[in-house]
Amino acid sequence: MVWVAVVLAVLGAFCLAFGAQRQGSAVKADTGGLALNSNGFLRLLRNPRWVFGLVLLVVGMGMNAVALVSAPLTVVQPIGAIALVITTVVNARDQHLTINRATIVAITACVSGSALFVLLAVTVTQENHHVSTENELTIVLLLALAVGIFGTLAVVFRHRLNAFIFILGAGVLFGFVAVLTRIIGKHLLDPNGQFLLNVQWYSVVAIIAAGGLGSWFVQSAYSAGPPDLVIAGLTVIDPIVGIAIGIVILGELRPDVHAVMAIAMGTAACLAIVGVIALSRHHPEVTKRRKEARKASGKSPR
Repeated sequence: MVWVAVVLAVLGAFCLAFGAQRQGSAVKADTGGLALNSNGFLRLLRNPRWVFGLVLLVVGMGMNAVALVSAPLTVVQPIGAIALVITTVVNARDQHLTINRATIVAITACVSGSALFVLLAVTVTQENHHVSTENELTIVLLLALAVGIFGTLAVVFRHRLNAFIFILGAGVLFGFVAVLTRIIGKHLLDPNGQFLLNVQWYSVVAIIAAGGLGSWFVQSAYSAGPPDLVIAGLTVIDPIVGIAIGIVILGELRPDVHAVMAIAMGTAACLAIVGVIALSRHHPEVTKRRKEARKASGKSPR
């Protein structure tokens, strides 16, 4: 069953990569690099390229959801990192960009850091087949706090947030969504035969709220940066948040873990996040937009 989940996660990564590229190019063409607003979002709903990207994303997320129910979170979540490489190549060809050395180094840091983090996580974690109501409620309350923080930022500083903040928020929110999706899936498959009666209403509300805000952050990130930057944030921050929740709250950490392993996992996570930050600053499309903004404001590029 684990190998089936891995295959589904890989196929889902391909769908997410191409879906993100389609949506990113559609948002960029519609907004011209400006902040996304409600009217712009309604126009996107009538854009065939954006809708096709949405279909691919939904299919990819569906495959990932099935994989999450079929295998441990620490195995499935980080597989999506391959979507970063696919998206980078596809977007570079679509936008006729040359991938610079800094971008290659940043992507290498993202993928290697994520891969190392999950390899270490697999060796120190164990699957928790039973999630208590207290643990589930704790996750929902933490998610409510995250929604409140990022929601406030979106309202108060919407026109001043950069792409990295958008993908940070989306990554954190979707990390929680992935955990709750797995918990709800386990509830539905519980052998007691109660199916939907096992599902807590507040978990469903939390997923809807986080998924809605996270989706808005993703679309806003498309208007502020390249799609591969968005995928980098989601495939790095999302699994790190998911695994951290699994370890800290769900008790998936084995009791015989040494401190050296914990330090190594933290180092790998930092490497991956630094890669995302570097990508947000040195990606060729980001530097191109920065130069265009300076020209538009009458400043000469450095």
